[in-house]
Amino acid sequence: MNRKLIIGTRGSQLALWQAEFIKARLAEIGVESELKIIKTQGDIIQHLRLDKLEGKGFFTKELEEELLTGQIDLAVHSHKDLPTVNPPGLTIAAVSEREDPSELLIIHKDCVDIKKRLSLKHNASVGTSSNRRKAQLLSLRPDLEFTDLRGNLQTRIQKLRDEKYDAIVLAKAGIARVEMDLSDFHIEEIPPIEVIPAPAQGVLAVQIREADKELFELLQKIHDENVAKTITVERKVLNLFDGGCHAPLGCFCRETEDGQYEAWTSIAEDNEDFPNRLYMRAESTDDMADRIFAKFQKERKLPKSVFITRDLDENSYLGRYLVKHNIQVDARSLIRIYPTINKLDSFILKRADWIFFNSKNAIDHFFKLEPWILKKTKLAVLGRGSEDALRKHGRVADFSGDNLGIKTEDIAKEFAKLVDGQTVFIPRAKDSLMSIQNALTSNTKVIDMPLYETVIQENVDKTNAEVLIFTSPSNVEAYFQEHLIDPGQKIICIGHSTAKAIETMGLNYTLPFTPDEIGLSEAIFGLDYE
Repeated sequence: MNRKLIIGTRGSQLALWQAEFIKARLAEIGVESELKIIKTQGDIIQHLRLDKLEGKGFFTKELEEELLTGQIDLAVHSHKDLPTVNPPGLTIAAVSEREDPSELLIIHKDCVDIKKRLSLKHNASVGTSSNRRKAQLLSLRPDLEFTDLRGNLQTRIQKLRDEKYDAIVLAKAGIARVEMDLSDFHIEEIPPIEVIPAPAQGVLAVQIREADKELFELLQKIHDENVAKTITVERKVLNLFDGGCHAPLGCFCRETEDGQYEAWTSIAEDNEDFPNRLYMRAESTDDMADRIFAKFQKERKLPKSVFITRDLDENSYLGRYLVKHNIQVDARSLIRIYPTINKLDSFILKRADWIFFNSKNAIDHFFKLEPWILKKTKLAVLGRGSEDALRKHGRVADFSGDNLGIKTEDIAKEFAKLVDGQTVFIPRAKDSLMSIQNALTSNTKVIDMPLYETVIQENVDKTNAEVLIFTSPSNVEAYFQEHLIDPGQKIICIGHSTAKAIETMGLNYTLPFTPDEIGLSEAIFGLDYE
């Protein structure tokens, strides 16, 4: 290409970084370019909430107009800001690799409470103008109060420093790109399967005139086809719901190590509505968005009743989800738990570099023994449920497997790499599976200690609930020693070991991606009923 390309961009520090990134990628393939800064409606109007601005594309419209009139050759956008349908005459020619799509909760240090989920004090004021973030964060912490937040990254961070908010929420991608110093705040990184991001969050889009075939072919050299495949699912979901970037909808799709695809979707009626969430796994992305959309249609039936083998707080995440859908609950544990020791040797704990907890019961029984933990000792948990239990004891996990996969074995492999050559203390139930221990390398020293044992109940009452949720292999044994599954009843298992217990009986089951209440809600919503 002989001509020098003109790149249209907004003028914020982040937008300029994005445009410079594409300029550098073009230089790598021998194409010269320069930047042209263009102000958009979203930049000019700062006093209104984003969802109150007229129409869609309020961060993109002016760039697109200059493209159509030939004043620029390409425009660089944050892909999540783009409407799902291009204006006539324009097309997306390339997308970048994906920056981490996680959210960052940036907390003023005076407002931190690590015993609370997300480490944020009770009734904290959180700055965000995203209805999607508000709905999902309220589902996790219904006590939070939200205040609208506008401006570029620097302006938003300064408002937090000026104590106009207790915390603010920003996309990790933007912070990472401009390398902002946030050392004076407490940072909670929220993975994209906990607070589901906006479609295409963390991806840059290069938009050109549809008729410019030569430029389109050139840009294929910097196009990431794998990213395009996953965000196409996300953006089609958004399109099917006719949502814009202010809609309370999140969708995140990724490719798995075995070449399949998994997607999480969260949709609420408004920013105060408890969202419905869905997890889906598929071999191909071809019809994934359509299948997701079909699951959210209002005429779909949900179960009328659920049985779960543990106590359930009606104010918990799952409790509030079931109340929203008028689902009756039969919640009762079918086992009794008894401690096997009454004291921990402090000398043993001094030797530990890590302590790994594979359940909430392990955490509760461990801390009942009033252990003395050295500052150097790090704590690891299997997933979000254990992570929340650990917070109640004033500790935050240094490792959590909630983002790594369904199988305990997969989490164990990653943990084994992390602790290779160190000493790991593992408090556990007597006769529990040894998935973590078995995955550790021969260089790793293991201090394995049963702290409690489970005893199953006799004469367990049968349930007529449409869905049976089993929380442990012992609860499976307790129920099926006297009862059989009824026709039409569906089973959900928390954890891989529980699923194995169901498999031995030749029964079908659903395994949530995460063994916690969010995962259970997703699994219940995803069940099919005639």
